[in-house]
Amino acid sequence: MRDRLMDHYDVIIVGAGSMGMAAGYNLSKLGKRTLLLDSNDPPHSLGSHHGDTRIIRHAYGEGRKYVPLALRAQALWRELEQESGMDLFSPTGVLCVGAEGSLFIEEVVKSAKEFSLPLEILSSDEINVRWPGFNLPEGSVGCLEKNSGVLFSEECIRAYRRLGLANGMTLVPFTKVEKIEKFGEGAIVQTNSEQYVADYVVVCSGAWTGKILEGTVLDIPLQPTRKTVSWFECDDFLYDSSRFPAFTIDLLDEHYYGFPNINGSGLKIGRHDGGEKVDPDFFNREYGVNSSDEDEARNFIKKYLPKANGPLIKGKTCLYTLTPDEHFIIDRHPILSNVIIAAGFSGHGFKFASVIGEIIGNLVTEGKTKYDISMFSLQRFS
Repeated sequence: MRDRLMDHYDVIIVGAGSMGMAAGYNLSKLGKRTLLLDSNDPPHSLGSHHGDTRIIRHAYGEGRKYVPLALRAQALWRELEQESGMDLFSPTGVLCVGAEGSLFIEEVVKSAKEFSLPLEILSSDEINVRWPGFNLPEGSVGCLEKNSGVLFSEECIRAYRRLGLANGMTLVPFTKVEKIEKFGEGAIVQTNSEQYVADYVVVCSGAWTGKILEGTVLDIPLQPTRKTVSWFECDDFLYDSSRFPAFTIDLLDEHYYGFPNINGSGLKIGRHDGGEKVDPDFFNREYGVNSSDEDEARNFIKKYLPKANGPLIKGKTCLYTLTPDEHFIIDRHPILSNVIIAAGFSGHGFKFASVIGEIIGNLVTEGKTKYDISMFSLQRFS
């Protein structure tokens, strides 16, 4: 093994997916000598950021503390779009629907009221008339955010990558990190082929975060989970993104999300809850190996979006990485204070990547951030 101890960086980021690439861009923009290490070559299909699209919404059913972050994230995505010259966002609007008694919808409404967000509340009949592609049961309630929409996730990562590299950021793909150790006032990062030294290390490796941190005497409760998304042929007119919104539907015992037909892609459907707990290095990535991969989405659209019940166009598997309370982790390592951990974002995290990249930049350069990230502390698992 070649000795690379003299190759010193201000910051090493372990994992160059959604959060890692955003953080790398922000740190390079701040003039920090930044190295990104990734076991693949992002964007890729082996983590949590692929599948073309992600919803961004502002009135937040997962908790009102997310709203300031969502609003800042939206502003930063617009800035990235302007700086990169790439199309990264489509203002489709987002419709959040809940069965009667949905706590998720209650929190959406409370979020909108507290932060004075524009929100149109609709009955199931109003929704079914306005968008004939829906067939929602009586008693359902919908909350429409016209200012929200769809992010093109892989394009966002490409934009951060291109701009970060132009700022002097270094990316080393196909490199597996094996160990992180304290080294003087900084840390050594040992990969399968090299050693690197930095003043700060940021670990944001998605489903592999727990494995990478095992050697640092830190056991955090992160559960990688196998998930699938499916695209179905649909009535192109009814479900076109120019007239049909992205959506989430809380059925109380099941929670689904979906995207309109964007440039002929078909209607995209995924289930937010459930999934199979897996080891990210040893699970079947083939879509369709389980009958539920298509059946769950198929049964959902038959009932609630019947004019999208066409042949399957394609399906993909991906990984969620969840904490027990499904809130994020953004905190310093309790022993290695110069190691920052950003993890547990799957399920609803991509929309925040832009602001989390900014937050990581704050923590590295200033030791703090103006955003309230107290709910993401590691201490809640103590």
